[in-house]
Amino acid sequence: MNASPTTRMPRALPADHRDQLMKLAREVSIPQGARLFEEGAHADRFWIIRTGTIALDMHVPGRRAAVIESLGHNELVGWSWLFGPHAWHLGAEATTPVRAWEFDATAVRTQCQDDPAFGVSVFQWVGDIVAHRLRSARTRLLDLYAPYGSGGMR
Repeated sequence: MNASPTTRMPRALPADHRDQLMKLAREVSIPQGARLFEEGAHADRFWIIRTGTIALDMHVPGRRAAVIESLGHNELVGWSWLFGPHAWHLGAEATTPVRAWEFDATAVRTQCQDDPAFGVSVFQWVGDIVAHRLRSARTRLLDLYAPYGSGGMR
């Protein structure tokens, strides 16, 4: 799935806020098959993918985890860190080797509190991503379960 413009951090935040956020980043490498987080665990960080692919999945009792979405270049992995109770809603696994920028959630939330304009930008960016992913999930569910597919968006 291709990212919409709202899910791409480099274009979604004003340049000064993007630079401010990137000062909190650290580069990481994640091996294929590594779990980034599990559904229900404490959400204490997030990532922006530079290269590779990460699958978001949901626990299904008695079965393998169901892949909900695959994320790639410039996409945000994780939004639960921003909204209480800061627990992951899904799980995530690297399906290829991944290079990413990793962010400490507490440091970013503190920066959002210290600089309200930065905070508004970050909340808008993450909120746009959540809204986009909810619309995408709705369309996928309609395609899977509705008698005539999604039929497009209303």
